[in-house]
Amino acid sequence: MRSGGMPAGSGRNARLDPYSLPARFAATDAAADERVRQVELYRERVVVRRSVAGMRMALNMPVSAFAGVALRVLTAEGHATASVTLEHKDPSLALPLFASVEADEAFAEWRAWGNVLGLPLLVAEDGGALHEPFARLGGVRVDDVRPRRRRRSALKRRRASLPLRRRTGKITAATPVYRGEREIIARD
Repeated sequence: MRSGGMPAGSGRNARLDPYSLPARFAATDAAADERVRQVELYRERVVVRRSVAGMRMALNMPVSAFAGVALRVLTAEGHATASVTLEHKDPSLALPLFASVEADEAFAEWRAWGNVLGLPLLVAEDGGALHEPFARLGGVRVDDVRPRRRRRSALKRRRASLPLRRRTGKITAATPVYRGEREIIARD
């Protein structure tokens, strides 16, 4: 799938689908000859092919080398465009994945690319700095503790409260313990 040097998925060009990888597309590259680089995107790796000063090169990187999937809002000439990019520590290796005028579409694509590639979701601030919108502890998203459902609920009276009153069993001296038995369950 080629987008003619434009960010993939922008305008009327074919959209990159995160669920149908591998994908091949062309992206703009200011340092490359002809200002175009060819990108092959797989679930586990990314291959960037470009030519600089006549020397052809291919960068084969694992997806885990990327910092995350970023959502950027770009404003130019009174029009706002939301773009989804695969961000790398080196800004020249960032890859455009999707661009749209519709914020809802960009948000859905952002979440889908993050899930498929297994990378953290990032949001770009006005200055260009990236940060995670959700708190995480390793690979697990941390959220506020939710209150118990059974209290202060409109359906509280419809639920049985007996399971809330049950206590755990305790082993005492009177509790029978069977040692040396050959079977745990009875059979005919």
